[in-house]
Amino acid sequence: MDIHVVDHPLVAHKLTTLRDAGTDSPTFRRLTDELVTLLTYEATRDVRVEDVTVQTPVSAAKGVRLAPPKPLIVPILRAGLGMLEGMQHLLPTAEVGFLGMIRNEETLEPATYAERLPDNLTGRQAYVLDPMLATGGTLSAAVEFLVQRGCSAITAICLLAAPEGIARVEADLADVDVPVSLVVAAVDERLNEHGYIVPGLGDAGDRLYGVV
Repeated sequence: MDIHVVDHPLVAHKLTTLRDAGTDSPTFRRLTDELVTLLTYEATRDVRVEDVTVQTPVSAAKGVRLAPPKPLIVPILRAGLGMLEGMQHLLPTAEVGFLGMIRNEETLEPATYAERLPDNLTGRQAYVLDPMLATGGTLSAAVEFLVQRGCSAITAICLLAAPEGIARVEADLADVDVPVSLVVAAVDERLNEHGYIVPGLGDAGDRLYGVV
């Protein structure tokens, strides 16, 4: 798995405010939106394009446009929804699918409770949105799900990752024969005994939408 930690002062600045326990939900949502837009810029460096010629007011000009089929954005519910708009700022024509996955707090293993995706994703580039790569089970399951549907390249965009989660995803996907990339704002120290990233930023879903 190709891993890219985005080293940029604006990314670090916004992430620091997200970590702050005193940051309220409206500010947290706004900064998540801004941070994801920055991460998307890096994550889409390999988005597929095709050559095109357009007519400017002066003359013809060669350029590129996104190649079909359209990229697919897949937020993992519920916290991934808080990242969707930030990515759509840069990829407004992308299609959006949804995966509902939840982690069992005792076993720390993921379970899928909902999905809204095309049956056939053959040849599609997919971008998975999940704020926290903690134990890694949810992301591994999401990637395997998309590979089974036919995706030909998958990029995961996360705010934070733990070394243990990265190691598990790499192990789980060792036999996957499509390219998988991870773009993240930071890799933190470790997981605690409850499977939370340390120092992390807490439960991203709760901080985005409140405790339910």
